[in-house]
Amino acid sequence: MKKLLSILTIILLFSCHNQAQVNPEQEAVINAEPVVVPLEDGKARAYFASGCFWCVEAIFESVKGVEESISGYSGGFTENPTYEASNTGKTGHAEAVEIIYDPEIISFSELVDVYFGSQNPTQVNGQGPDHGSQYRSIIFYQNDEQKKIIEDKKAALAKELDATIAAEVYPFLKFWVGEDYHQNYERLHPNQSYIRNVSIPRLNKFKAKFPELLKEDEKH
Repeated sequence: MKKLLSILTIILLFSCHNQAQVNPEQEAVINAEPVVVPLEDGKARAYFASGCFWCVEAIFESVKGVEESISGYSGGFTENPTYEASNTGKTGHAEAVEIIYDPEIISFSELVDVYFGSQNPTQVNGQGPDHGSQYRSIIFYQNDEQKKIIEDKKAALAKELDATIAAEVYPFLKFWVGEDYHQNYERLHPNQSYIRNVSIPRLNKFKAKFPELLKEDEKH
């Protein structure tokens, strides 16, 4: 009887602990109506989180039709997040990228293929050596059509791999541009140890997998 009571007490404690982790502010973000970003000079914008933004920025900038990839933060509830605050895992945000692209050259659907094809889709709360909610995988949608594209591709990948796909699907609300020193980090710091050992191998793995999606100068 004492053993049973002890087990019940432990279960209750864990249950209370889990309930305490529920953040109403984050729930409000997940359940919000998405914000649609209008075309500007014929260019569209899409938003993705997939581990360290140094890696993700470089991958998307190698893709034809992508004009620019900007590192920043999205998916959370904290105003004006900083790199230091995001790294605590308490802002709700993940390191993310804003992709400015020409929809006449590459579609949102193809960008989602780039996203899934350039990461470990089953890794929860991180990519490679980077762990924590600030490195979790998120795909952001701006309308029902984008949401369906994401969910269909996620379901197909789960079936193909016979595994749970870690990427969360969020409505896009706001993108906070990261600090200047994070922008174009892989290109500007090719000899930095993380870039050499993590970013560049991840980029090269993507290039080998999707040569048909690369810009001409990235194929060599």
